[in-house]
Amino acid sequence: MNAELLSYYEAIERASCDMLSAAKSGDWDAVVRLEGACVLLISQLKHAARANPLDQDAARTKARIMQRILVNDAEIRHLAEPWLQDLDELMAGKRKTLH
Repeated sequence: MNAELLSYYEAIERASCDMLSAAKSGDWDAVVRLEGACVLLISQLKHAARANPLDQDAARTKARIMQRILVNDAEIRHLAEPWLQDLDELMAGKRKTLH
């Protein structure tokens, strides 16, 4: 069962890598789609993990995977900040001027 649970974490990591790649290329629609896939994977992982705790080795592997996911997430958020600022300004009715 440890291998099955770890496969969920690995799939989430792959999706986070794909999200980062899409964010770097400015494809925010793909980022949103991949985020939806992550939500589904996380839901499936929670269901599978209810009765099957990870052993010590698997827990260490999980921790390493989670660290990589968090690094990807932080970079995606950093890339999204200018886009989110533009969205906030648009929603507030402010117009961006070009000089």
